[in-house]
Order: sequence, then C-alpha cells, then structure tokens
Amino acid sequence: MHLGLLLLFLSLTKSCWCAPQQTCHPEDELLGKCRNKLFQEKPTCTDLNLGYCNDMGYTRTIFPNILGHQNHMEAETGAEYLLLSAIHALLHGECSPEIRLVGCSVLASPCQNDKMIKSCRSTCEALRRDCAHAFEAIDMAWPYFLDCDRFFASDQEGCFDPLAALKARQEIAMSNLSPEEPSTMIQFTYTTNAQMYSLLKRTAAKCSHISHVYSIGRSTEGRDLLVIEFTNNPGQHELLEPEIKLVGNMHGNEVLGRQLLIYLTQYLCSEYVLGNQRIQTIINTTRIHILASMNPDGYELAASEGHLLNGWTNGRTNAQNIDLNRNFPDLTSIFYRNRRSRHYRIDHIPIPDSYWFGKVAPETYAVMKWIRSLPFVQSASLHGGELVVSYPFDFSRHPQEDRMFSPTPDEQILKQLARTYADAHATMSNNDTDRCGASFYRTRGITNGALWYSFAGGMSDFNYLHTNCLEITVELGCDKFPSESELYPEWKNNKEALLGFLESVHRGIKGVVKDVDGNGIKDATISVKGIRKDITTAEDGDYWRLLNPGTHILTATAKGYSKVIKRVYLPHNMDKAGRVDFVLKKVPVEPDLDDHFFPTVDTWDRFDPYNQFERYGEPDTERGIEREEKPWWWNYFSQSSNSSPNWLLRTV
Repeated sequence: MHLGLLLLFLSLTKSCWCAPQQTCHPEDELLGKCRNKLFQEKPTCTDLNLGYCNDMGYTRTIFPNILGHQNHMEAETGAEYLLLSAIHALLHGECSPEIRLVGCSVLASPCQNDKMIKSCRSTCEALRRDCAHAFEAIDMAWPYFLDCDRFFASDQEGCFDPLAALKARQEIAMSNLSPEEPSTMIQFTYTTNAQMYSLLKRTAAKCSHISHVYSIGRSTEGRDLLVIEFTNNPGQHELLEPEIKLVGNMHGNEVLGRQLLIYLTQYLCSEYVLGNQRIQTIINTTRIHILASMNPDGYELAASEGHLLNGWTNGRTNAQNIDLNRNFPDLTSIFYRNRRSRHYRIDHIPIPDSYWFGKVAPETYAVMKWIRSLPFVQSASLHGGELVVSYPFDFSRHPQEDRMFSPTPDEQILKQLARTYADAHATMSNNDTDRCGASFYRTRGITNGALWYSFAGGMSDFNYLHTNCLEITVELGCDKFPSESELYPEWKNNKEALLGFLESVHRGIKGVVKDVDGNGIKDATISVKGIRKDITTAEDGDYWRLLNPGTHILTATAKGYSKVIKRVYLPHNMDKAGRVDFVLKKVPVEPDLDDHFFPTVDTWDRFDPYNQFERYGEPDTERGIEREEKPWWWNYFSQSSNSSPNWLLRTV
C-alpha cells in the first residue's frame, strides 16, 4: 500500500512539472517584479488574448510566461501590463507604440510547439537608447521586464523583432511624405505644469549634447522654476558667446507665451538634430535660456478655470497675490533722481536696502538671482492682452504723468530690438485698423512702455538699470487665454519673430578686455560716447555691446588700469557683431579723497543683505523628503495592481 501511494505521488509530481522552482529572486519579489509559486504549470502555447497586445502580428503566446505569470488573468492584472496600457499617456506619445510592442513581446511572447520565442536583444538595446530619457523625465525607472540581457535573445539564438512590422509601415509612410510637409512634429495643446516639466526634461535628454534643464528656484507653492538651456556646450559660459533669455507666463493667466516657449524648445531640439542649418548656427553661436513659466502657481489657477471661464485677472498674480511685474526693485525712480548728477553711474544701480523690508515674492527673488548670475545681453518677456512690443522705460519720468514718453539712454537700440520682433510677426506691424493691436498701427506695433501706461517695479526696467541686459516686453495678442485651436496659428505668427530675436543678439560689438599678460579683466567698463549707460565685462573679461550701425567711440576702463579709447565703424550690412578687443596697462591707483573722508561700500554686491529670502534661491537641503514622496503617477499603479511595483521607482 505504501509503495502504491509513493508511485501515485511521484506520478502527480511529474504531471505538474513543478517542484518549487525559484525563478524569482527574493529581492525581485520584494520589489514586485515577480512572485514565486509553489506549483507552476508546464509552459504551453495558448491563444493570445490581451487587449493591448492583440496587434503583435502573432496569435499564440505561452503561459506561464517569462515573468512568472501563470495565465492571461495574472498577466492582465499585473503592474507590467498596466504600465503598457498607460504608457502612451504617461510619455505623451513619445516612444509609442514601440515601448508597448516590445513590452508585449516579453509579457506575451510568441509560442511555437510549446516553446517560447524571445525578442531580439538588439531591438531592446536600440529602444533603451532612444527612450530611456522619456522615463527619466517622469522620474520613473526603466521597466525591469525590458532588461535587454535578461529577457531577450541574440540574433544567433533565433530571436524575432517585434518592431519589424511597425518599421515597415513607417518606411512606407515616410516615402509618401512630400518635401513641403513639416519635419518637426509638435502637439499644439495646452500643458499642465507636470506635463511642462516632463516635456522640458525629455527635450533636454533627447538633445543632451546641446541642452540641459536647471531650476533657478521655487514658486510660493513649491513648484520648480525650470529653465532649459540650448548651446553647443551646455552648462557653462563660453568666451564671447552671447547669452540671451526668454521668459514666459510672468502673469499666470497670460498663457500663450508659455506655450510658444514650450513649442520653441521642441522645435530647436528637433530641427538641430534634423540638420537645419539656421537652427544649428543659432545654437552653436548663442547660449539660450528659456523660462517657460515664471508663475506656475498663477497658471494652475487660470488653467483650472479654462479658456472660456478665465477672467482678465484670475491667476495673474502669484499665490501670495503679488503681481510679479510690480515686485522688482524700483531702480527707475533712483535713476530719475540722480540723472542730472554728472558723476552718477546709471548702470548697475544697486538694490536699496529698503527694498528687502517689503514683500519679495520667491519667484521675483529667484529671477533676480538668475539675472545677476549670468552675463545676459538681451531678453524678451512674453505677455498677453494686447498686440505690441514695448521697451523701457516702463515707469514715467514724471510721477504725475501716467502716459509720458520716457526713453532710456539706449532708446535707439531698444527701439530696434522691438522693431525686430514686431516686423517679423505675421500681423503686429501691419496697418489694419480692425485688428487686435490696432491702436498701435501708427507706430507699427511698438511703443515706449511708459508712453503706453506707467508702472514701477517692472522686470524690464530692473534688467536695464541693474545689469547689462536689454529686455523688451512682447504682448502676444488680445486674448490672454486663447482656445487650443488658436495655438498652432499663433505659433506660425510668432515662430519667425522668436528666431529673428534670437539672431539679433549678434549685432553691435563684442570683445575681450585683457591686461598686458593676456589675462581677462573682470568688471572692466565699456563706455560708448553719447550713450550714458555703460556695460561691464564678464568673469573672463569678455563683453557684448548692442549697437546700431554707425560710427561709435568706445572707452575701456578698469580700476588700477589705463584708459583705452577706440573709434569703430559698424556698416549697415553687418550680419554679426564686430570684434573690438582692449589691452589695458596697469597704473598706480591714485587715492580718492572722497573715499578717504566719506567711505562707501559698493552695494551692487549687497543682495538680500539680511538673509531674509535666501531660502527662496537655495536648493532644498531636505530634498530627501521630496525623494521619499512618491511621484505623481505612483498611486495609479500601487492601487491598481496586486502588489506595490517598487521597480517603477528610480530611487530603489
């Protein structure tokens, strides 16, 4: 009897093919990658019946599969299948359907004669090279089941390419494209803050050789003020390469500029890779910084109301109800008070200590630190509500006059910068009196800011009086929150103007101020006769001075060095900045009696002197807290699958 029971047990053991095989490593089981089973079915071919995998080009699959799922139901309720079903939305269409098809080839591998056929390792490796950045952009780990060494086979082992049919269809589609069709594909829809961050990071990862993203600080509600940079050497300033910035969404409900800058980042990346010579020249000769949203908190409020319900002001201010374009130090009043003093410098006016006793928004603080940290040459701030380009000063030279022409010493070059954008815009400078912006048709779409309406504490005036940077304000249209159907037409209206503005930074003169040993002199002063606004040299002694064509007399000076004067002529047909270098000799420093009897401190360096706002600009030292918090997509997967898929987390 005992012998019969033993034979029966052995026969059952053999039929179930399953003394417990440890196919799942304990660490993998802890991460939710797989589960060990006491008894496993013998792998057999079965009909493929997984909705998101039914277009694979084969009809038979195998269970248990290579991931340990025993049947269709287990596979369908696992986090792996859930990820494949949501991947298009998560990555906003990028690498779709490639990720899904390759993932399905692992989850539901083709089967022949009860044997699994693995996908090709070369296909997996190519996919990871092209798409890993998309997962990084949403803080998600590369899926474990797309481990090219673990779940894929070499060509010699007899693999199959799950993307072969897709590639064939794409080749046919590409051969049918006419040359006139656009080569860069952009989805012209509104983006949430999370989508914007993801898209900027994906763009930077896709074009990592010319781009990277960095944060300049955080908003009141803790959202990143994320900047994307384009240059042929990302992350550092190059000698004589001008730096330019574009800022959007300063007022949260003025959303078109934000979207245009997001589209511009995609366009620059894609066209550079495709070999567009114009875009390659712009990026190879310029360092471009794009802050698509200066006020993400205000945008959140405006977007929650949407295009139809959003009023004229809802979301305009930040979360502290501060208008960011009234929150910068009012240096223009200081300029007006001292402009008649012959020896008073009107460039690099320091921030008065009294400013720090007021309410300084974290967004304003972050942008001020950013402006001070890089040698920006020119800038544009994109707004909405009118169709016009305005230029400084924005604050009237007479406090009782709300609309008074108030020019800067650089009136002519600022006017030319405004003209560059307005003339390249599809409609801004035309004389149609029935269009948006018709009130500016006599000046062809440009205006002095204070002549339009006067206000203090603006960002453009601050740029001009505190740094070398010349900034214009671009009002993109009368509708602050246009419908999505207007986004593509507005991109067409503004694309050439944006590109032309980037190119316009290469006008005037540039050069290096050195000592006789060839060392660059930092903070040397470059003066232009007839323009009472000096600029200073950057860290390595290089400088850029925007000037219109004509004859100019330049003077270079530095404390402890001789003065050098040069006369230069800029012809009208110049398509790049002229090079004018200076070599200064050291001379004895004469003591200044005024400094002796009335000592003063160069207060330009006094920024946040009482450390009241330093926390705004510093990276969060407790970033570990944020890293411990799960990403925005985590709840969807953890609540929908049987076990917590910790393998999705990059920090694990």
